Amino acid sequence: MRVLVVEDHVSLLQSIKSILEKNFTVDIASNGEEGYFLAQQNIYDAIILDVMLPGLDGFQILKKLREENIETPVMFLTARDSLEDRVKGLDLGGDDYLVKPFQAPELEARLRALLRRSGRFTNEQTIRYKGIELHGKENDVLIDGSNVKLTLKQYDLLEFFIGNVGSILTREQIYDRIWGYDSDTTIGVVEVFTHQLRKKLEPFGYDKDIKTVRGIGYMLSKE
Repeated sequence: MRVLVVEDHVSLLQSIKSILEKNFTVDIASNGEEGYFLAQQNIYDAIILDVMLPGLDGFQILKKLREENIETPVMFLTARDSLEDRVKGLDLGGDDYLVKPFQAPELEARLRALLRRSGRFTNEQTIRYKGIELHGKENDVLIDGSNVKLTLKQYDLLEFFIGNVGSILTREQIYDRIWGYDSDTTIGVVEVFTHQLRKKLEPFGYDKDIKTVRGIGYMLSKE
């Protein structure tokens, strides 16, 4: 799962990244414009967003995202703890509000709760699609009761598809989500790995559920 952290205090930003990257892939941004640009890519399972940022502030970023129908769950992380600020953040479409200073276990617990509420994973960190089960802690895959071996990237790709059932994912979104902005591969790797994943699903008949949207990308069918 991929999380974006937007925070202008560099040492705190790095600390949060260190805390979360044990269980998540973490991207970071230290100003509003960069954070907004990354959030616009719509490749994240959750965003941790400071309010007081240089350039665009956290409230402005969230307002823009919701206007663009980007519904990624957002947790505000800020020193501003007035009731007015908390209400404003939630009214704009925020999902949680954690006040600084905070303890690492609370940050992790709130993030897990946020992801559970959004349906990204259950208490067991298991996500399901028809007869497919992904067990997040061990990266195990069960398909119709049988263990199936996937590479880490194949697992991440299937997880991204299942987390966005019925939604068209562009090749660019998939590339940025699975390989990241600093990857030295080309976007053609998306087609290669989608083909590989389909081959792994083929014995169970689920390969046909991954639809190609010509000229755009792919979609995991709801049917």
